[in-house]
Amino acid sequence: MESFEELIASETPVLVDFYATWCGPCRAMHPILEELKKEKGEKLRIAKIDVDKHEELAGKQRIQSIPTLMLFQKSKLLWRQSGVTPLSQLKEIIEKYL
Repeated sequence: MESFEELIASETPVLVDFYATWCGPCRAMHPILEELKKEKGEKLRIAKIDVDKHEELAGKQRIQSIPTLMLFQKSKLLWRQSGVTPLSQLKEIIEKYL
């Protein structure tokens, strides 16, 4: 399994979803991310990180509320937002970096 550092070092933009299984808004984000994955295919990687299983990493990334989405490319944070993000807004943000 690759480390978080290896994951975000990717040449391909990586959208990281910090979530928890018990979180309603996180569950609402799931179909949005599935749709995004279908539309963007190989141009975008989507990684889901359970904050309950990865508390240390969530702490390092200063995750205060979930879901928190973070977009990385070559280890650089390009964008970050907490809360449910509509598909149209996500696509607009990601298009800037593809």
